[in-house]
Amino acid sequence: MNESGPSRRGFVSVLAPAERIGGAVIDLLTHIGSVVLLVVEAAGIVLGALTGRARIGRSAIINQILRVGVRSVFIVSLVSGAVGLILALNMAPPLEQFGSKDLVANIIGVAVLRELGPLMAAIVLTGFAGAAIAAEIGTMVVGEEIEALEVHALNPVRFLIVPRVIATVLSMLVLGVISNIMAIGVAMLVSQIVLEIPFQTYWDNMLFQVKGWDFWTGIIKAGIFGLLIGGIACTNGMKVRGGAAGVGKATTSTVVQCVVSIVIADTLFTAIFYIFDLN
Repeated sequence: MNESGPSRRGFVSVLAPAERIGGAVIDLLTHIGSVVLLVVEAAGIVLGALTGRARIGRSAIINQILRVGVRSVFIVSLVSGAVGLILALNMAPPLEQFGSKDLVANIIGVAVLRELGPLMAAIVLTGFAGAAIAAEIGTMVVGEEIEALEVHALNPVRFLIVPRVIATVLSMLVLGVISNIMAIGVAMLVSQIVLEIPFQTYWDNMLFQVKGWDFWTGIIKAGIFGLLIGGIACTNGMKVRGGAAGVGKATTSTVVQCVVSIVIADTLFTAIFYIFDLN
């Protein structure tokens, strides 16, 4: 009896880390499942609206685009322009050592259109749209507004989730293009003024390297990133518990989860394009 007590405690202490890890994995998979189910339900409502079986308020979608998309244009332009400047000034010296300073345009064109343009826009939109949507819906949950909709036989997903998800996707598509234009435009301007690369040389090199698929790759990524932001933010908002503290926690979790999800999705895209030689 004296030996079984310590050995039992030792066995339990060994299992404790495994239990914590298992619990964390189950929580993560449950959360991912919640996001997927919410997005699928929203997609079904959108499909029903396209086929005339359901109605979606256009004014609600426009209001959300104005709130989360238009407000992000300036900061997306600023960040993307700064990224373009940084890329041009950092790549020029090592390329100049090989007498290939003009190839700055080739590298920036591909890097921005495929990766950095939509990625920068998505991270900025996460701060604007993700946090705002999670906080707004979470406040509605705490204030029992969601329950009020359900009592009146109104689907919260149709009235609250769908307009916000559509708005984040559409906003991301436009912001991705704006991000591309600003990054490439500022890099081109810096290359002319500071690096003394002629405009025509820069333009010709970029067009030689960049293909139409590079642009559409970025657009596809932007749409997926927008869907991730909208889905995660809405799910976290709907799961808020515990009053104002719960709203704050949901807002913080949304930003972190969106950034991690966007980076993971971008990594998967890059791996797939590399494996199937789509670059």
